[in-house]
Amino acid sequence: MKARLPKGMGGGPTDMNGMIRQAQKMQEEMAALQEELDAKEYEVQAGGGAVTVKINGKNEITAIEIDPEIVDPDDIETLQDILIAGVNEAIKKVSETNSNEMSKITGSLSMPGLF
Repeated sequence: MKARLPKGMGGGPTDMNGMIRQAQKMQEEMAALQEELDAKEYEVQAGGGAVTVKINGKNEITAIEIDPEIVDPDDIETLQDILIAGVNEAIKKVSETNSNEMSKITGSLSMPGLF
């Protein structure tokens, strides 16, 4: 006795080829987008603008600008805290942007280890 699948279910090689083509297209789009995202540059300010952190899409800090007015040799801890906040915010911004842009291609598809 043969089981019959509803139309469109388990359609054989032609459906598989279409899925493979679709996956390859998605992979190409993701690679192009990743390249574009890696090239982006972001600027984040912390401490009310006292510190500016510049970062690229690869999470590499490219510059840190410090307003000389906040440099107090007797209070290095505050400067350190502002720098940490700025770097963390910059990394967060890159991560969120990359995630949002990739989800536009992948939709709700989530495959661990793929992206």
